[in-house]
Amino acid sequence: MNAPVFSNHGCRLNAYETEAMKELATQAGLKDAVIVNTCAVTAEAVRKARQDIRKLRRTHPDAKIIVTGCAAQTAPESFAAMAEVDHVVGNTEKMQPQTWAAFGIGATEQVQVDDIMSVTETAGHLIDGFGTRSRAYVQVQNGCDHRCTFCIIPYGRGNSRSVPAGVVVEQIKRLVGRGYNEVVLTGVDLTSWGADLPSTPKLGDLVMRILKLVPDLPRLRISSIDSIEVDENLMQAIATEPRLMPHLHLSLQHGADLILKRMKRRHLRDDAIQFCQEARRLRPGMTFGADIIAGFPTETEAHFADSLKLVEECDLTWLHVFPYSAREGTPAAKMPPVDGRIIKDRAARLRAAGDAQVQKHLAHWVGTTQPVLMENPRMGRTPHFAEVTFDADHPEGQIVQAQITGADGAQLRGQGC
Repeated sequence: MNAPVFSNHGCRLNAYETEAMKELATQAGLKDAVIVNTCAVTAEAVRKARQDIRKLRRTHPDAKIIVTGCAAQTAPESFAAMAEVDHVVGNTEKMQPQTWAAFGIGATEQVQVDDIMSVTETAGHLIDGFGTRSRAYVQVQNGCDHRCTFCIIPYGRGNSRSVPAGVVVEQIKRLVGRGYNEVVLTGVDLTSWGADLPSTPKLGDLVMRILKLVPDLPRLRISSIDSIEVDENLMQAIATEPRLMPHLHLSLQHGADLILKRMKRRHLRDDAIQFCQEARRLRPGMTFGADIIAGFPTETEAHFADSLKLVEECDLTWLHVFPYSAREGTPAAKMPPVDGRIIKDRAARLRAAGDAQVQKHLAHWVGTTQPVLMENPRMGRTPHFAEVTFDADHPEGQIVQAQITGADGAQLRGQGC
């Protein structure tokens, strides 16, 4: 083993930062190291990270194991206590070249984790895309100023901070110049973008600026957003900009007002329904995914039924269902819990409702022609984010006009026109 091995857990932002760390580690000449970028969104995510660390030690017995990410930021001592771990690095430190340069010359400090709440800037680590050659992810925001009662992430990511619009636009221009046909804007709390910048612009301002100043960008996507924070310009972009893809992933979390209040969310059930209705009025065919938690403390069967009904009332398609798991240090961890078997059952019922919505959604597109961005020679995605498979190869990264001939499971079948 010479080149560092990276293991990524969790969200797209973590994946983005893992790519940035690869560049930093390469520049520092780091060798014989394993870097684990952890997630802290649930207790299960932390358990899987620990399991992965133990497995990596067995497969790389002589390597230096470096643990970073949100779980390392929020509980550095617990990872430092693992016999398999050599170093623990915070979310700020992992993006600093000097951190990796020190490892390259044999740094001995085991824990390098500073106060994430003192960080006021982000994105000193811009990278020009990652993942496939078809879609690039651009981090425009990090951190979160809100304190939902179930969430540990603000303590792993710090307060909200934004990348200036000019920096974002220049990066996207470079990506388009390199042949990317789709860019996805990412962040921890994306709709808070701009609140810490001069004149406090909104996410919609950034979207409109990108589409105006990068006219050669064929497709722009937005990752997970908080619908209650959507601004007027973003709604205008939804209505008038065909290059803004008609798919949004919403941070809804629940369908019952009482549970939403106990979660300390900023929206109520009707707010979510009205947003989806208005967005579809402006852009017929708009598709929504959503995060929903099953089994939040004090959730009754009636509360859960409100979440199930919300799936239909908002016509949600792509669900991310999270069985609630208590995170130590959060207010929700002190609330009366729901029985674990009930949580598991409710999560399964939510997933089944989501699967039914996917089948209905896919059936709607059969017989239509769709522009499909190819992620590999035999698979791509429609503007509404549905996967399309092909029997013949098509150029990766290109947008192919495809006749949708049928649906199999969670995918469409397509044939190039």
